[in-house]
Amino acid sequence: MPTVVIASPKGGAGKSTTAVILGTEFAHAGANVTMMDCDPNGSLTLWSERGTLPERIEVVSGLKESEIIKAIKAHDQDGRIVVVDLEGVASRLVSRAISQADLVIIPMRATTLDATIGVRALQLIEEEAEALERDIPHAVVFTMTRAIQSKQHKGIVGSLKEQGVDVIEPELMERAAFSALFEFGGDLYSMPGQGNADKAIENAQGFAKAVFDRLSGEQVA
Repeated sequence: MPTVVIASPKGGAGKSTTAVILGTEFAHAGANVTMMDCDPNGSLTLWSERGTLPERIEVVSGLKESEIIKAIKAHDQDGRIVVVDLEGVASRLVSRAISQADLVIIPMRATTLDATIGVRALQLIEEEAEALERDIPHAVVFTMTRAIQSKQHKGIVGSLKEQGVDVIEPELMERAAFSALFEFGGDLYSMPGQGNADKAIENAQGFAKAVFDRLSGEQVA
């Protein structure tokens, strides 16, 4: 089954939030999911300890550079999806995780700074793909976005698409429920209602389906 790697050199881009939303939605849909916390901040580990861990989810923490490839291969089994949350630097551990990915997702806020730094993740993926002599599918997802997009937001999205970068839709909106995942643990279905919880669930389900479509080769161009 596939390995999805969440990567960005930019702190605060929403890597861990993206990982938790994706992992919990896949589990809610019936998949067995291993979530690997490779970020020194330990956000996934903190999330897993805040509430009851959703069924079908296992969290693996404290993986080192020398362990990441072996760990991914050990958990990449039939019926199981691996979601890897990486540290926010271009390290050897990050490169090794990317080398095992079936899809790399680059979370990015719709700002010039995030876009500029996010390009480094795209370059790292290209370098790893060249070294391995294989394609490494990847896509950008914009995070913490609002319903009304600024000119800057539209410009950044347009620029990426013109360069042939895959941009996931729907974007992950700025939702109280997404932030609250790290306060209460669990998932969007089990934690106390926050803000417009139904809209948050709809957004999360749409995002997870878009990722699944890419993994299964059913993405519509």
